[in-house]
Amino acid sequence: MIATFDPVLLARIQFAFTVSFHIIFPSFTIGLASWLVVLEWRWLSTHNPVYEEVYRMWVKIFAVTFGMGVVSGVVMSFQFGTNWSVFADRAGNVLGPLLGYEVLTAFFLEASFLGVMLFGWNRVGPKMHFAATLIVAVGTLASAFWILSANSWMQTPQGFRAGSDGLLYPTNWIKVIFNPSFPYRFFHMVTASYLTTAFVVGGIAAYYLRHNRHVKHARVMLGMAMIMAIFVTPFQAVLGDMHGLNTLKHQPAKIAAIEGIWNTEKGAALRLFGWPDQAEEKTKYALEIPKLSSLILTHSLNGEVKGLKEWPKDDRPPAVWVFWAFRIMVGLGILMIFTGVTAAVLFFRKQLFNTSWFQRWCMAMTPAGFAAVLAGWFVTEIGRQPYVVYGAVRTSKAVSPVIGSQLTMSLLAFIFTYVFIFGAGSYYIVRLIGKGPGDSEKAYGAHGVKEPPLFTDSASEKGGKHV
Repeated sequence: MIATFDPVLLARIQFAFTVSFHIIFPSFTIGLASWLVVLEWRWLSTHNPVYEEVYRMWVKIFAVTFGMGVVSGVVMSFQFGTNWSVFADRAGNVLGPLLGYEVLTAFFLEASFLGVMLFGWNRVGPKMHFAATLIVAVGTLASAFWILSANSWMQTPQGFRAGSDGLLYPTNWIKVIFNPSFPYRFFHMVTASYLTTAFVVGGIAAYYLRHNRHVKHARVMLGMAMIMAIFVTPFQAVLGDMHGLNTLKHQPAKIAAIEGIWNTEKGAALRLFGWPDQAEEKTKYALEIPKLSSLILTHSLNGEVKGLKEWPKDDRPPAVWVFWAFRIMVGLGILMIFTGVTAAVLFFRKQLFNTSWFQRWCMAMTPAGFAAVLAGWFVTEIGRQPYVVYGAVRTSKAVSPVIGSQLTMSLLAFIFTYVFIFGAGSYYIVRLIGKGPGDSEKAYGAHGVKEPPLFTDSASEKGGKHV
């Protein structure tokens, strides 16, 4: 039974469950906040009410998603004390300030100006409202900066020393924050967030077009989403390659697990598929392309790639999870690139908005960004094992002194609570999507007569100035 499992395994499962739920929301809100900035800028520039109506719809979805992200994030922070108190004690001197900076510089900023975004219509001027949207978007990026700095330090720690008491002490904050893997992880994650948002927006737009609903709004949404797919997906592939080379340098065991390579090879083949067998120390049923792994990783056909046997068994990550999670992420990335290329072809043929099969394809790709982010997160976190701070603190030595039955009960409670609360939030988001954006006739009147400006208060309606 699960109650008899190793407490370390249960603690890892519980944190994996909560972080998997949590990362869905930031990966959406980071991209969505920036997209809202573009929408409002386009509305202020063109005075086209379609942009405003699309904004009004998506800002509600942003607020709900932001709220669920905050709740799930708070739960994670509590687990540092409940399940990972030894880790919090040993690494808290480094990670505590980084997480504190995230709250001070990002969360307060987002929470303060989110109110202006939601309730500032008709209360503040258009420039102030746009500034609030921009500040919230900057806040989401600042949040990603600090969280990814902390996580990247756990992957490639530097700028610290280990004290005689076993605690880790920062010695150089610049090195801690800008650790070797941070730039790659930050830009890779932010770009993934933008693509996640783009494919959600594109999928919903395709749904509207397919059912002949909110056509003007859907054309704006699909067009902007496909611009991201066309230009950003190839850029993400380049970032992924750079990230992989950085990982090869600092975490070669993770790369060996990703590639399913057990023996050090020169001219290593790329194993497209297979089953890494930890017990037999080989990848079974492998479908290989000769020398391609060396070419990708070392940019040389005869480059050397270390195998997992270079490390003791206790120092190897779980190869099956890392191997397959990486292939899911890359496979979804290839499908995203295909979507962008197809969109470009259809655009030049003037068929982007009326091709039935492409609408169905975009609808099917709606969750692709979320799945790719989760798969990438699994590669990152599982590939770091058996360390919680790579090379410095082992996961088995970081867990709290709790028993399996306690962790089992709290895990079941989390599952039940998350399904209920986040299920309700997701249901509300689906309702908002089903309702769709407003009708532009409401902004201009049924006979094309423009109604009073949106950004006014009672004083301005009487001839006063905008707030």
